[in-house]
Amino acid sequence: MGSIKLAQSSSVDASISVDRIREAATVIDPVFLHMPQYECEQLSERLGVTMVLKVESANPIRSFKGRGADYLLHRFAAKDHGFVCASAGNFGQGMAYACRKRGVPLTVFAARGANPLKIERMRGLGASVILQGDDFDQAKDAAKQHATQSGQNYIEDGRLGPIAEGAATMAVELTEREELDAMFIPLGNGSLVNGIGTWLKHASPKTRVIGVCAEGAPSMALSWQAHKPIDAPSNSIADGIAVRVPIPDAVRIMSGTVDEVMLVSDDEMRNAMRYLFLDAGLVIEPAGAAGVAAIAKVASDWSGRRIAAILTGGNLTEAQVRDWLY
Repeated sequence: MGSIKLAQSSSVDASISVDRIREAATVIDPVFLHMPQYECEQLSERLGVTMVLKVESANPIRSFKGRGADYLLHRFAAKDHGFVCASAGNFGQGMAYACRKRGVPLTVFAARGANPLKIERMRGLGASVILQGDDFDQAKDAAKQHATQSGQNYIEDGRLGPIAEGAATMAVELTEREELDAMFIPLGNGSLVNGIGTWLKHASPKTRVIGVCAEGAPSMALSWQAHKPIDAPSNSIADGIAVRVPIPDAVRIMSGTVDEVMLVSDDEMRNAMRYLFLDAGLVIEPAGAAGVAAIAKVASDWSGRRIAAILTGGNLTEAQVRDWLY
């Protein structure tokens, strides 16, 4: 069996650059840039803070993942044989959109219990989707094995700098218009929080960077506290941040990008989803609502302050909308 063909070169590695974040903000497909950001008065009144929402569900894949995927393929020269990745659904959609645009084949591995709507949309965008494993990390192991056997370039979200740099363009857009005391960011594999944290430490160092993990999937919170990767069981409705096995590079970078990490329960995320639906008319998935859930939990500590929440995605099945929003 051959060695795994990692999607990494001298120009594509784990490092995150402020200059490349600036570049990403100019070259990413415009369908993913400048998503709505605004102060939500009703939610501000409910929580007692000035609540700025960054809504990343108003694009063709209904999540922020298109930013990082598109910038990665912009930067990545070796597209021969195509790509393989693992995804809970949103990153796979981002990769599928970017690969279809460039005529590059993509294989996505997802867990057998993955969100069926996300699976359908990845396939609709042209990806070959293989369901394997009981959770995301088992699907990731299968993706690595497939890359070894097929010769496809293996992409690991959370390990490659361009993905984080693309995600960080949200922070570029926010800091162009907003003075923020804090930003609450869903924390899964680390690309989003590390990209945004890198930009904020440069452009708005007074803004506190707070990552938010699911209580039922605390591995990244434990890893951040310990300054080393720590595996932990993963059992949460928030599939987008349900990480069991942390990526060492992401944990290492977090030490310089993140000021605090919080945990929120599934019930707290469901409540936040309802707040966003009732107060802002938004359909946001559990991982996307994690930041608002954390703000609601500590709102009294931030009374009157200006705070942003990144709403990372809104891919819900009809059953999930019915069960979680009504």
